[in-house]
Amino acid sequence: MSTPISRRDFIRTTSTAASLTALASAYAPGAHAAGAEGEIKVGLVGCGGRGTGAASQALTATDAPVKLWAMGDLFPEPLARSHDMLAGGAEPRYDREAFGSLAGRMDVPEERRFHGFDAYQSVIDSGVDMVILATPPHFRPLHFEAAVKAGKHVFMEKPVAVDPVGIRRVAAAAEEAKKKSLSVVAGTQRRHQDHYVEILRRVHDGAIGEIVAGQCYWNMGSLGSEGARKSWEAYQQGQMSDMEYQCRNWYYHVWLSGDHICEQHVHNIDVMHWAIGADPVMVTGVGGRQERTQPEFGNIYDHFGVELEFPGGVRVASMCRQWKGSGYNVAERLVGTRGQVYLDQSFGKITGPNAYEYDGPNRNPYVQEHASLIDSIRNGEGLNEGVQVAHSTLSAIAGRMAAYTGRAMKWEWALRGSTLDLTPPEYAFGDLPAAPPAVPGVTKLV
Repeated sequence: MSTPISRRDFIRTTSTAASLTALASAYAPGAHAAGAEGEIKVGLVGCGGRGTGAASQALTATDAPVKLWAMGDLFPEPLARSHDMLAGGAEPRYDREAFGSLAGRMDVPEERRFHGFDAYQSVIDSGVDMVILATPPHFRPLHFEAAVKAGKHVFMEKPVAVDPVGIRRVAAAAEEAKKKSLSVVAGTQRRHQDHYVEILRRVHDGAIGEIVAGQCYWNMGSLGSEGARKSWEAYQQGQMSDMEYQCRNWYYHVWLSGDHICEQHVHNIDVMHWAIGADPVMVTGVGGRQERTQPEFGNIYDHFGVELEFPGGVRVASMCRQWKGSGYNVAERLVGTRGQVYLDQSFGKITGPNAYEYDGPNRNPYVQEHASLIDSIRNGEGLNEGVQVAHSTLSAIAGRMAAYTGRAMKWEWALRGSTLDLTPPEYAFGDLPAAPPAVPGVTKLV
């Protein structure tokens, strides 16, 4: 490091400052915003599997009185399924434990169940204290801005945008939320996972010396091919418009999902941001469509390899892919001057002179993130993860942009200079020709 302050000291200093800021905000005007006392009324925007899981976790994360008050989705069918599942209970899946009927914690009559492109605003205006934002990522900036403007606390799923213009909107809204002492928690649940918290606390205290390199991975098999085929067939038969098809098959359309480097791999990239305590300086990337050659897979890639160069010459190799029959590896690794770190969803260890292997409790992080949010609302702490998740998401977006165009870029340029905006001309069911898949060297960097 050429600077007089080490990265570890920088993290300690900024962490202390953040703690003091949070303490001050607890006594600032407006700190006890809606829901800080008494029952917290929750609105769910986006009633798919992740939104339904998030709602179940919000309702059960703490002993505080929390009630589901309103629900909204673009389409009526997922809204109905979500309501029935929450009222009746559900089996476990990767992002939630099994739960029984939550009907006693719900008060969502028909008049507070909304669908359509403006459903988010109806939920926000229904008298809720907190909103869960779990629609396809493209809509997050719009919905987050509206929630903050209305003075609502927010849980928002990652990623929080699909382009640099959206990132700037989210970051600005997050700063506005700070002024209003609103609590904002993101779905980067590793930040609330016990072994990640403890391992990275030790890293920031110097357990592996100065970080010099890192790797992060989300490598898995294929994803959702059968569902993609069926929805494509229905679309081809004229059963839905361009806009409806793309929204129902949102994962495979860049303007809606940001591609899987954003939609999934942002988790691992966020860990790198957290560990290093800084934003990247340069971003370089490659990628392509090795398997996703059929039109039902929209315009996203199936693999990416990205290099994120952080201050001080710290280089992180980022890799994600979705190939049929391929091995699974979702993990992070840090290399320091005095040791190394390995982390994955269930395990964490440090090697070197300060060797350590976590063997403590590992509470469900999907639940803990909601517990942190609800505690912050009730205590007036103003916990705010908005800017940090925006910056991690931007690194994923910049990696995608580098791979799509074949061009490296400064991270700061992506944050402040890029004009890329994937917003469609209007939000209405009708014609919306899908963009062709990006071609490096042909697709322009804007």
